[in-house]
Amino acid sequence: MSKSPKSESKTHGDVIPETSDRVPVLKVTDLSVDFGVDEQWVPAAIKLNYEVHKGEVLAIVGESGSGKSASSMAVLDLLPVNSRIGGSVKLNGVELRGIRSTEMRKIRGEKIAVIFQEPMTALNPVYTIGFQIVETLRQHYGTNPAAAKERAIELLGMVEMPDPVKAFNSYPHQLSGGQRQRAMIAQSISCDPDLLIADEPTTALDVTVQAEILDLLRALHKRLDSAIILITHDMGVVADLADRVVVMHRGRIVESGTAHQIFAKPEKPYTQELLAAVPHLGAHKERLLPKVEQRQEPVLSLVDVTIDYPKRGRVPAFRAVDSVSLEIHPGELLGLVGESGSGKTTIGRAAMGLLPITSGQLRVVGEDMSELSSRELRELRRKTGIVFQDPASSLNPRMPVGQSIGEPMLLAGVAKGKELDRKVEQLLEQVELPMAFRNRYPHELSGGQKQRIGIARALALSPRLLVADEPTSALDVSVQSRFLELLLELQGQLNFACLFISHDLAVVDQLAHRIAVLRDGKLVEQGTRDEILRNAKDPYTQRLIAAVPLPDPEEQKLNRERRLAAQAR
Repeated sequence: MSKSPKSESKTHGDVIPETSDRVPVLKVTDLSVDFGVDEQWVPAAIKLNYEVHKGEVLAIVGESGSGKSASSMAVLDLLPVNSRIGGSVKLNGVELRGIRSTEMRKIRGEKIAVIFQEPMTALNPVYTIGFQIVETLRQHYGTNPAAAKERAIELLGMVEMPDPVKAFNSYPHQLSGGQRQRAMIAQSISCDPDLLIADEPTTALDVTVQAEILDLLRALHKRLDSAIILITHDMGVVADLADRVVVMHRGRIVESGTAHQIFAKPEKPYTQELLAAVPHLGAHKERLLPKVEQRQEPVLSLVDVTIDYPKRGRVPAFRAVDSVSLEIHPGELLGLVGESGSGKTTIGRAAMGLLPITSGQLRVVGEDMSELSSRELRELRRKTGIVFQDPASSLNPRMPVGQSIGEPMLLAGVAKGKELDRKVEQLLEQVELPMAFRNRYPHELSGGQKQRIGIARALALSPRLLVADEPTSALDVSVQSRFLELLLELQGQLNFACLFISHDLAVVDQLAHRIAVLRDGKLVEQGTRDEILRNAKDPYTQRLIAAVPLPDPEEQKLNRERRLAAQAR
């Protein structure tokens, strides 16, 4: 194993002294962050005090807007120009506030590195993974190209990339989500940083990939003995990794302590509410879901459906769905689960009439999709609705949300003028948003509020089938909990069938009458919620369930040991 460039080059002793075991790697004292909005200072973080030591994982948790990310980016002085920062930030005992920008650039990456939430946007799409890691090494250490390449491939191997040399020569879009996250971690640890800031590092990952990334972070943490700040709203991830926890709410620290203290005996009401909202696999097995009348004609029916993506340029033809059969009845919610690339979203898009099927039979609201003309397909789409994973990208940023909700009704000729206004207000009331929100733009709403607007828009034409494609993956646990309750309430009122696509089995456990499990386009298992989540027969389903992190440090430790033991067999 080649030496780290850090051991071969001199450290910036004039900026950062050697770490003492008694001195925290990072000490934050009275840290405040304000943003200038409409000629006023709006606080994002207020008088924060915490520290993290070598070899320790500190989790900072809280809802969106609590100040988690803003305060952590303030440590690196990476906030926009309309911000101001107060207080003290010390790295290994040396004050970072007020140092020259050239010195801060040396610290970023070399002493403090960041793993971002979405590697696809953080990595440069026009450069290979290898080039970006080599660039980091050469920027900080002046390493020659050959040695930098050798070290980059070694780092990719260290993060357990399946084929390090291939990954070195690949562009970000050529890797899976889990592989991109591994590549970003490799770049982050390339300079052996004293502090690693992981900002929601597993939010968009499947449970199996998430488990692999958490195992990787734990192994690297032990090997490198660096300090880690973990920013997340996933309490299962906190239980899996954290030594200590800081809970933030509206810019303030409301509670802090060891992970065991916070999970076992939370003292503050906010922390108690936050933990109570966490979906826990098995916690909802006693919940009685409304009975579904199976004798009615299914709203959605697939019989031996196969869907192929045709050859495009150098990209070969690809079979995304292979002979899948399933059905959903009025008032029923079917959870469709599986890893990325399993075919979940493809089935959802086909059900909406957005993708043709290759073979088999697909019937939506009693209509055979393969026999419909363009006009008939447009008519059928009035009976279906879809809620997307990212509401921010599915809503028109230039259109007030009331106009977005009303647009489907206006285009369909259902309502206009005052009648349209009345229906928009009724839909806002159904999703529990104030009437005044109709004049707001998407950027003025929180993630949970935008997702409610997405539901209102999807329900505008009273659909008989609702497709919900990963609608909760980016939501905080408390917002997610209310969103799921709202979805169940609306389904009870309107009796629509729902195809709920998700990789979060704990969420599906809260909602689903039945669950179907996909793997590589094939249906491996389907049945009632209890049959799948409590008595899974297929090894793939069992592996998915075992990978779900449990929001309890002791339970998660046992769960992890069982999973690793099963993998070793």
